[in-house]
Amino acid sequence: MKRPVDGPFQFRGKRPDEYPLPDLNPHMKLHYELVPPVVVAEEAPNFRGRWGDAFPEPDLPVHLEIGPGNGFYLAGMADRHPEFNWVGVEIRYKRVVLVAKKIIAAGVSNARVARYDAWQLDDLFEPGELSGLHINFPDPWKREINAKHRLVNAELVSWAASVLRPGGVVRIKSDHRPNVARFVDAATNHPFSMVNFIDDIGRNGAPWPDDLVTNYQSKFIARGEPIFAAMLTRDDD
Repeated sequence: MKRPVDGPFQFRGKRPDEYPLPDLNPHMKLHYELVPPVVVAEEAPNFRGRWGDAFPEPDLPVHLEIGPGNGFYLAGMADRHPEFNWVGVEIRYKRVVLVAKKIIAAGVSNARVARYDAWQLDDLFEPGELSGLHINFPDPWKREINAKHRLVNAELVSWAASVLRPGGVVRIKSDHRPNVARFVDAATNHPFSMVNFIDDIGRNGAPWPDDLVTNYQSKFIARGEPIFAAMLTRDDD
């Protein structure tokens, strides 16, 4: 999550003409054609500290979803909550295109998807810039040998404490309880307050009143498997 004090950005996008086989991935070219709502990797760091400039209403608070997947949640929340500007960060070209198409289909102007590496978020956001952080069903990487690949870790929680302004919210849900528990446990070392931790959304309800059920989430509901979720708020300094 750490951005170098000096030197180039940690993640660099390439224009199609920089690839030896630019036609190999059709989504690469297509994602350039969907600007906006796409923010290409070469341009994304330029919005650090001024993400409002990416939207028609620049003064709205900014919420971030890490890994929006197919865009169902990001577009849906942007539609439900026009009082916020929404940014999704996704690295795969195909998923960026899927998210962009969902945003366009929803007819919302308060959502953008940036193609970028979620491990390099310091390139994109400065301290106190976000009012909300949303993480839905991150890869569990269940085996300890793969622990280094887990997005939800102590470093992410430390970054969240920095980038969220006081009063900012964290919403995290997963079919893998340790993903949620790791965030909650690490948050005790930072200025966060727990709103609620739910062991089964289907049985006990979500920690927030407006849960948006994603396609992925609906599969677990259909099988009767639990979804775990937690909501936290960033305390005043």
